Amino acid sequence: MHYLVDVRKWNKKLTAGILMLCSFVVILLPINALVRLLSAKIAAGFQSSEEVIHSMEALMASLEGYLGVHILTPDRIQSISSWGVQELSNVLNATLIGILQLLITYFILWFMISDGKKMETSFFNWLPLKSDNTEYLRKELNDLVYSNALGIPLMGVVQGLAGLLGYWIAGVEDLWFWVFITFVAGMMPFLGVALAFIPLTLLLLSKGMTGNAVFIFLYGMFVIGTVDNLARMWLLNKIGHTHPLITLFGVIIGLQLFGFIGFIFGPIMIAMFLLLVKIYMKEFK
Repeated sequence: MHYLVDVRKWNKKLTAGILMLCSFVVILLPINALVRLLSAKIAAGFQSSEEVIHSMEALMASLEGYLGVHILTPDRIQSISSWGVQELSNVLNATLIGILQLLITYFILWFMISDGKKMETSFFNWLPLKSDNTEYLRKELNDLVYSNALGIPLMGVVQGLAGLLGYWIAGVEDLWFWVFITFVAGMMPFLGVALAFIPLTLLLLSKGMTGNAVFIFLYGMFVIGTVDNLARMWLLNKIGHTHPLITLFGVIIGLQLFGFIGFIFGPIMIAMFLLLVKIYMKEFK
């Protein structure tokens, strides 16, 4: 906005409108396409739920015979399915609320873009903090936005692209669906992409594609896992880093409050709270 208006001398309102349109095209349209893809797969899964359950029962039976232990009973499988349906319903409800919040956000964004300098100046002038702490807050807010709003999705994109190559080599059906699952799982700390390639491995095993399943498992463990570690090291050095626990609890809370976009807003909320605690300690300790 600063470059286009102050340097290139564009009209301020026209520039704000163009930037809002760009944000819609670059961010919201791809997310909408991915969510529609996921919704179609979920609907297809419900239509063939009996086949999925029978496949899982066959897989569990073979594992139980191999390990000599009783893992899952039909009642447990039904309980897991019921729990999954309930959680999916909660996420969808939060997503509908998130759409309304998104419209309000765009309304606010118009004023933040068109009057951004005035808002920023007023915000820092009104803060009841010492000048040193105001500068500290300015720097920390900048790092927080970069590490969460850019860093978390970037991790998902990097691991999704890494998974794309392996899935293509293995000839996985519904390639882009599993890339999307890897993208979402890549934003989660701890288990991360294991939430994508392990279910895919089990699915391939249930179809009798043992060689492909072994390849996907090894590829996920060593290739995608290595890419994850290298990407996080780069992220730590370049654009800051958010503690994995903040990301984990932020994602859990954010999904319940905002739906899919809670992947971004949840960690930012928790990080903002911790930043305010730090500021309080610097002011009054």
